Amino acid sequence: MTVSTERNGVEVAARRRSGRAWRAGVGCLLAVVLLAAAGWTARHALLREAAALWIVSDAPAPADAAVVLGGGLEYRPFAAAEFYRRGLVPKILVSNIGASPAERLGVLRSHVRENIEVLEKLGVPAAAIEPFGSNLKDTYAEAAALHDWAKHTGAHTVLVPTDIFAARRLRWIMHHIFGDDAVVLVPAVDPPDYTRNDWWQTEDGVVTFQNEVIKYVYYRLKY
Repeated sequence: MTVSTERNGVEVAARRRSGRAWRAGVGCLLAVVLLAAAGWTARHALLREAAALWIVSDAPAPADAAVVLGGGLEYRPFAAAEFYRRGLVPKILVSNIGASPAERLGVLRSHVRENIEVLEKLGVPAAAIEPFGSNLKDTYAEAAALHDWAKHTGAHTVLVPTDIFAARRLRWIMHHIFGDDAVVLVPAVDPPDYTRNDWWQTEDGVVTFQNEVIKYVYYRLKY
């Protein structure tokens, strides 16, 4: 074999290796593109499944009271009023959270007053509405105050509706504090701005979901 022939053979082999590497690279790139396209196409199903795995919810049942916690003015009192209209509860408790500076100045109505007004406009009589606790700062304080109310009144079951992403944390802290003293049911309700089927389409849905994951971990570690 001459030097020229050997050189030509080496060059042909190098071109073949280069061609195979190029085809392999193109194949990998195409696979990545196809996987990305499939993920983008299926993202809605994946995001819905993520919410389905996170959300927990108890079915509403007859109870001694429904509870409206702080926040969620657009859906919590509405859910509680619905339980009252359905005859599931004889009364509704409203969390007595701490007043903001503007509320203390009388510029804004208190959160308690706003919830009571919403309940009354929804047909719940004033005699069936009762604040509980005092200056409750967070969910843990609300759960502890509700536990005290249940022990004092001898209540056996309470309904505490909340939004779909907060339900897991709320149910855990309620069960953690109540133990076997009473049954706490936590129905998860869709807030007005998003549902479990489209939560990623609004900033509020995305922020609430991620914040509740962080809060849940924080509560499990702290309490």
